[in-house]
Amino acid sequence: MLAAADQLPAGIEACDCLTPFGDAAATATALLAGRRALELSPVLGRDGGDRVPLALIGPMDETLPPRWLPALRRMAPGIPPAAWGTARAPVILTSSNFGVGSLYAFTRDHDTRHLAHGTPFASVELLRREFGWRENVTIFSHACVTAHLGLAHAARLLHAGCADRVLVFSFDFVSPFVAGGFHSLKILNARMPAPYAVRETGSIGLGDGAAFAVLTREAAPYRIAAHALHNEMFHFTSNQPDGAGFAVCAAAIAAATGARRVWIKGHGTGTLEAGRLEAEVLARQFPSAPLVAWKGSLGHTLGSCGLVELAIALAALRAPEKKIPGTVGGAAPSFTDTVTRESFSNADFDGAILTSNAFGGAHAAMLLTHD
Repeated sequence: MLAAADQLPAGIEACDCLTPFGDAAATATALLAGRRALELSPVLGRDGGDRVPLALIGPMDETLPPRWLPALRRMAPGIPPAAWGTARAPVILTSSNFGVGSLYAFTRDHDTRHLAHGTPFASVELLRREFGWRENVTIFSHACVTAHLGLAHAARLLHAGCADRVLVFSFDFVSPFVAGGFHSLKILNARMPAPYAVRETGSIGLGDGAAFAVLTREAAPYRIAAHALHNEMFHFTSNQPDGAGFAVCAAAIAAATGARRVWIKGHGTGTLEAGRLEAEVLARQFPSAPLVAWKGSLGHTLGSCGLVELAIALAALRAPEKKIPGTVGGAAPSFTDTVTRESFSNADFDGAILTSNAFGGAHAAMLLTHD
């Protein structure tokens, strides 16, 4: 828990992601066009069940080798070469799913080969061998704020002089086990998510996603200038009803933001209570900042969402038009007037705040700045 923002700026040397639309640039283009990757699909894959909104990179059922490995191979060439996994170039791997789909596949197929990559440590070991990383690989897993934790830890390693460059690598792929769990909570249902929209029933989508970022102490055009983290420790799934946890995190990142003109990429899954609390707190703290969310198109990429959406934000900023995608899937009325459904120019802004929130009242925000 941090009462104030951790102001340890780190340069972003490289950053990209993979979604059903493709890499970060292709994904940003799709969001600007208002496209949705979510499709109504059977919640249990080949076993059927209710149709729910999923954004998948290929069929959901687990394969041998695991279905996420070919996708990560597609993304990996964009990582700058280095002796990754050594003391001066550590790897931080963040996920909330890891190989849980393989464990579920074992319960259905009874094929023991699934067990070779069904635990977090086994799946990370597979990636370490696949990409030639050495042993200095740290694992983070804290639900939907996981990628934020990995990025914050990377910044601390750099500022403590413990590393020269840090690779933060994240992946979360939907399995019947994960989709079925959210479906049992009724928040993954037959409706498409409408982030920050006022309606009777909330709903989310789930999506496959992977991303990486290489952080450095060297000067860079784009920087993560501050992190704010707060955990209410209030309940297994819900937040304090008065939004106090959201407020603590928002106030901390606001203090680090200062007089910068920012737009906000919110968590915005499509749930009602959390969506309302987030939008209202951010509107009070940043009354002139447009608030957007992209999970209405991509679905919720769970522990990887913070890094996936950072890569998309960077791609939008690096494009010649420098247009920021609006809230895809949103609808009127919204919880606050700051919710923005249309795309807009970055010309009036010199920073962005990216937030994520997790079960149990965990909150995270980072400040992205640029020259």
